Amino acid sequence: EDSLLDAKTNNYCVAAVWGEPVSGVSVADVSTGEFLVTEIPSGSGLDKVVEEIGRLCPSECLVPEGMDELADAIRGHCPATITRMAKRELPRDSRTALLDHFGTTTLRGFGCDEYSAGLDAASALLVYLKQTHLGAVGHIRTMATYSTGDAMVLDAAARRNLELTSGLADGSKSKSLLTVLDATQTSMGGRLLKKWLDAPLLSVERINHRLDMVESFASDPLVRGDVRDTLRGVSDLERLIARLCTGTANARDLVALRGSLEKVPEIAAHAAVLEMPAIRALCVEMDGLPELTGLLASAITDEPPLSLREGGIIRDGYDADLDELQGIKRGGKGWIAELETSEREKTGIKSLKIGYTSVFGYFIEVTKSNLAHVPPSYIRKQTTSTGERYITPELKEMEAKVLGAEEKIVGREYDLFCELRDEIAARYAPSVLKVAGAIARLDVVAALGEVAQSNRFVRPVIDDGAVIDIRNGRHPVVEKLTGGSAVFIPNDTLLDDAENQVHIITGPNSAGKSTVLRQVALITLLAQVGSFVPADHARVGITDRIFTRVGAHDDLAAGQSTFMVEMTETAEILNNATERSLVILDEIGRGTSTYDGVSIAWAVAEFLANRGCKTLFATHYHLLNDLEKQHPNVRNFRVAVKETNDRIVFLRKIVAGGTDRSYGVQVARMAGLPPEVVARATEILRDLEKEGKQKRDMTPGQNEGRVSVKASKLQMTLFEAEPHPVLEAVRGADLSTLSPIEALNLLYRLQQEAKAS
Repeated sequence: EDSLLDAKTNNYCVAAVWGEPVSGVSVADVSTGEFLVTEIPSGSGLDKVVEEIGRLCPSECLVPEGMDELADAIRGHCPATITRMAKRELPRDSRTALLDHFGTTTLRGFGCDEYSAGLDAASALLVYLKQTHLGAVGHIRTMATYSTGDAMVLDAAARRNLELTSGLADGSKSKSLLTVLDATQTSMGGRLLKKWLDAPLLSVERINHRLDMVESFASDPLVRGDVRDTLRGVSDLERLIARLCTGTANARDLVALRGSLEKVPEIAAHAAVLEMPAIRALCVEMDGLPELTGLLASAITDEPPLSLREGGIIRDGYDADLDELQGIKRGGKGWIAELETSEREKTGIKSLKIGYTSVFGYFIEVTKSNLAHVPPSYIRKQTTSTGERYITPELKEMEAKVLGAEEKIVGREYDLFCELRDEIAARYAPSVLKVAGAIARLDVVAALGEVAQSNRFVRPVIDDGAVIDIRNGRHPVVEKLTGGSAVFIPNDTLLDDAENQVHIITGPNSAGKSTVLRQVALITLLAQVGSFVPADHARVGITDRIFTRVGAHDDLAAGQSTFMVEMTETAEILNNATERSLVILDEIGRGTSTYDGVSIAWAVAEFLANRGCKTLFATHYHLLNDLEKQHPNVRNFRVAVKETNDRIVFLRKIVAGGTDRSYGVQVARMAGLPPEVVARATEILRDLEKEGKQKRDMTPGQNEGRVSVKASKLQMTLFEAEPHPVLEAVRGADLSTLSPIEALNLLYRLQQEAKAS
């Protein structure tokens, strides 16, 4: 039921088949007739298949029996219902099943003649849809192929953490990037925009093609306004055609189809004013189909009823037989009106009326005060509280003619409507869908032009280089949500493959580190979608994948702790990132002891620096600032903070250089911790800092690549583990007077000396 679907979201059903050397994925949206198929290399295991299914976000996923590992992997990464298909339900020959459905002798025209697993997935999906939709899949008339290698890879973690379609906090769409971008006027445009957002391009040429169109609309507000105003009245042609082809459309759908097609020439005329080749090409595709609109105008009344069994659907003059029946009906009703007048004069009963009910038919009604004047020829039919109802032979004879005509009219109109609906589906469906596709693309680029102007976005420079250079970049969602309540502080970012490959960003919580990390990722993504971006200037080298490791959450259903989830996500990044990837890390190693966490964070940052990935690494482990000294491609940054009388003000500005302070106590005060807790924390912090100043440096060896750690830089917590009992064996140390950090320093030095000896 279309009424149960989100107008701007596809309702996908997916079939996945694991194979060697390729796996197949097929996807269909029955509500629009969209049917796609692709093959994915199986060399990397299930990951890429699961990633693609996660990108599609289907409502249901079909997996053949016997492919348990694939089903389990999908279940672990996608909320879709998993349906297992028995082997007996699958076609014996996938190719033949598809050829029979599409009525062709080859699949070469669909671009999948060489497919194997892809055809298995497509045929399985088609069989399932026929079973569940009682064979009503005749509107699926073509099959398109696509390549997952044409788009930036965004796994489930990246989509979630970047809040592309829903907010992290409450799952609300209102706090998502899609909501900021979606100024589309049609349902078709809204669905296409989401597809673009889900699959940023990797081709500089294709990206600039989109940007050219967006710029044309952004720079001409008058044309943009005219186009968008006209688009507002266009119905969802894709789902409307699907209803026509499946025999579920009503007369109002045909009125909506006619009204939408009549707007197409006007839309094209407005857009053609831009004189931009790509937009003019879209205008050529926007055929108003005058033959179809003429047919609809001559056949369907302007305001037909919702039901097809009430009549009033077919316009006068469309069908001679129907016109004859309408004449009989109108003539009969005219005769009845004349009879009422003549009977009033004949009987002298001024209040005499001829009425009608579906139970008794036509009758003559006389009030109680006039019963004495009723002629003997009247036949009493019913007594009411106000009088009597009568019939006459002449009235019943005419009633039979009128009601017979009405019944025949309803039947004839229904037959004519069904014939017209089927004719349109057979002759015009492909043409209407072509128009719908052109309208959707025009709607999206016009919407992006509107968003660019209303939000002060700029056109990014796209190239195949390794540089991401953003000046005065802004987070599009945060800026939109703050509105006029606060001034958004922009920030610069320069990432390249030389001296600015890895940024280590330190600073207090709630100071804006996470916002900056996400805004860099979003600006990169928007640029490759073909949208303008929230910045004063942006140059973006093609990025093949965006990885995010943000926040802390456990996976109780899978039996994984917060730390295990964090390490699993980090492992996926390290195993898959390339030198063209953008990696966003917001805290690594927090779910374990301080030394374990520092060690893991250091090793991860070092690995990414050596791999060549462009990386933004926010951390409270200030020790990581030492990486800048050892790696020429690592740079330290911090969030600027203004201190006033033990109070801090977050300036939200990223500046060069690291920091060794996290301002945790001050942030705790701002969060509303009780004053006595804040006071005690301040006291403990001062004691620890005082002790730290008295410590000697810990220098773990002189070998190249070893970490030089200063005790004063370690971030200790109030819950640090007690010293290990083996310290009792260390001779020459007065354990009763040593603080925990002194004991750890001593043990570390002794251990290093033992290793060196």
